[in-house]
Amino acid sequence: MTFPTAAETHLAIALALRELHAGGFDTAARRYAATAWPGHELGAGDPTGAVYSLAFLSDTAQPRETRDRWAAHAPTITTLLEPDHPDTLAARHNLAFWRGEAGDAAGSANAFAELLPIRERVLGPEHPETLSTRHNLAYWRGQAGDAAGATAALAELLPIQERILGAEHPHTLGTRNNLASWRGEAGDAAGAAADLAVIRPGFDGG
Repeated sequence: MTFPTAAETHLAIALALRELHAGGFDTAARRYAATAWPGHELGAGDPTGAVYSLAFLSDTAQPRETRDRWAAHAPTITTLLEPDHPDTLAARHNLAFWRGEAGDAAGSANAFAELLPIRERVLGPEHPETLSTRHNLAYWRGQAGDAAGATAALAELLPIQERILGAEHPHTLGTRNNLASWRGEAGDAAGAAADLAVIRPGFDGG
């Protein structure tokens, strides 16, 4: 009798959990997947599958649980891949984001600040994922108390997104909305109203 290897066993379990995902989790399966699915993907030698599972599970748990899950698996993803691999960078991006969502805005901003030059070098300064990192860096800088810095960073980002993504792309509109918010926080009510007027025609700030 031939027994499956450990990697084959992990793969079989991971495939079963992927099928459960496709069909929709029930409560028991969701609880099991939340703790075991990414580990089985890594045990099968599939860090890309682990990133996928972690991203899917991010919407099924509280922010601190999600942050801890990314933090637990990101080192192994980096080990199995290269530090500059897109999935490694995606794991770092998600970990930084969930740090902020879990209440550590300053730590999130610092993590995005470390990630940004790597994404600029690996993907290019105008790649959509690089722009997403820039947006998150600015946003969490604002959340950490630097409204003026967030405003300046978003003001630099907005015309790039308009040129690359288009003025009505959801990411561009999200940047303009956040720019208006942080301009207001920084004391520029007129500038905030002008930005909001672009998003919401007829808005006059009153």
